[in-house]
Amino acid sequence: MTGDDWKTGEGQAGDWDVEDVPEEWKVVSTTEHFRARVITGVTDAVVMPDGEVVDRDYVTHLGSVAVVAMDERERVLLIRQYRHPARHLLWELPAGLRDVDGEPLHVNAARELAEEAGYRAGTWNVLVDAFTSPGMSDERTRIFLARDVSPLPADELDFVRRHEEADMPAVWIPLAEAVRRALGGMIHNSQAVAGILAAYAASADGFASLRPADAPEA
Repeated sequence: MTGDDWKTGEGQAGDWDVEDVPEEWKVVSTTEHFRARVITGVTDAVVMPDGEVVDRDYVTHLGSVAVVAMDERERVLLIRQYRHPARHLLWELPAGLRDVDGEPLHVNAARELAEEAGYRAGTWNVLVDAFTSPGMSDERTRIFLARDVSPLPADELDFVRRHEEADMPAVWIPLAEAVRRALGGMIHNSQAVAGILAAYAASADGFASLRPADAPEA
């Protein structure tokens, strides 16, 4: 099967338009169980297509951004951080919460790249959008590709890293090697895996097909 043959019914997708679309089934009640700084635990009573009402437990989340920073040698920047729920030291992308009201997502991402890694970038594109775990959370993440990177001058490093961020080693690793490690089960963070693989796929056309940094979220 080649080209658009799958659209004609010759492939498994048939005539379906394979694109996620917004949809919201009726909720007859919502129970809030706890509220914290970043997440809130709730149960919705949701009406199914056959009319049955069932409970769905999930966590609401502020949302996040992440950055695949790539240098002129096609190396990507990874940082290592302790993640208590996973009980792991994980190699990750510079990333953070959408915690400033009204802040454009690419500005949010540039701030995180500066604060977590001490770098800035001259070229930004949207790499991939994802729901991190849609069966249990409404968290949305947008992963950017940042190129033309350079370290921030010392007088612009005006942030203080605390707690898990106080000691985060950083490495520049060739993109192809990062792909090998992601597929080999050595990198587990979902943003890192998605970002690394998306960057590798996008490199096939020199990143020409990527969306602009300010592209709207669907």
